[in-house]
Amino acid sequence: MQRFTELKVWQRGHALLLSVHRTTVGFPVADRYGLLSQLPGAALSLPTNIAEASKRIGHQEYARFLMNTAEASLAETEYLPVIGRDLGCRTPTMANSAFKDVVELARMLHGLREKVEAQL
Repeated sequence: MQRFTELKVWQRGHALLLSVHRTTVGFPVADRYGLLSQLPGAALSLPTNIAEASKRIGHQEYARFLMNTAEASLAETEYLPVIGRDLGCRTPTMANSAFKDVVELARMLHGLREKVEAQL
């Protein structure tokens, strides 16, 4: 199996995580325990779950972990910027940029899962 750090989807997920952390610095202090704490955690889950999936025994377990866990983390990461935008914590441009990144990551993650499933 390929080392997770060599996977383009992991690299993009890691870049999204860094972007989210830079963005949340501008969130209101009053939201420190709400959206501010949720968004970085969700963004962290994606590359973390890809890394963990890569160490699963067998292609079936790898594919299942990608589908169930990594894709769920990505869905959460997709939703939270929308909340930030709607609450006025993020500009629409920032939310749209995050959304575009998430859509691309979803495509890449799906492609990786299909590739792994083809090896079953």
